[in-house]
Amino acid sequence: MNQRPPGVVRIIAGHLRGSKLPVADRPGLRPSTDRVRETLFNWLQGVTPGARVLDLFAGTGALGFEAASRGAGQVLLVEKDSGLAESLRATAARLKVANLQVQQADALAWLRGPAKPRFDLVFLDPPFDAGLWEPAAAALAPWLAPGALIYVETPVNATPTLPAHWLPHRQAQTRELRYALFRAPPSQVPESAAIVMGEPNPQGKPSA
Repeated sequence: MNQRPPGVVRIIAGHLRGSKLPVADRPGLRPSTDRVRETLFNWLQGVTPGARVLDLFAGTGALGFEAASRGAGQVLLVEKDSGLAESLRATAARLKVANLQVQQADALAWLRGPAKPRFDLVFLDPPFDAGLWEPAAAALAPWLAPGALIYVETPVNATPTLPAHWLPHRQAQTRELRYALFRAPPSQVPESAAIVMGEPNPQGKPSA
């Protein structure tokens, strides 16, 4: 998209409802729209409260802060850019969000570290021009709790190949975006074939 990002985004619901998150002018920084976040968190009703949440390419932190606002137990934001990471920490302090932490790190390098704790919900929404969906998805396995949900957002014309054992759970799209939830298996399984986002999986069909 060529549209310049807004100066702020607002948290939609929860105890932080209406709080403003700054949006820096950074290449590739593209907060999920209000419409997409509202749909996503409607899907996640009953899942978010108490969940361990990982926002892997945090950017503005819109997804992670939204989860914290809606009762997530623990939220970890991973962000490579030092300026953005510092802004996320400042926002967490300003909003007094005690259950949210920020880790400044390259996401792929961070995923190669010790996998502890495991997460119930993961947001996988890297910069669209970075091509990081596939390597990040491949590295996520040891970080996922049994039956974890993984959110993936892409342009409509992108078809990243994702782990075959991720079962499609929900999927929708706008004119510009495709966004989907996948469910990890209830236990660790060996890597095998793969699925392509946006196409039906023999193990299950995406639903809108």
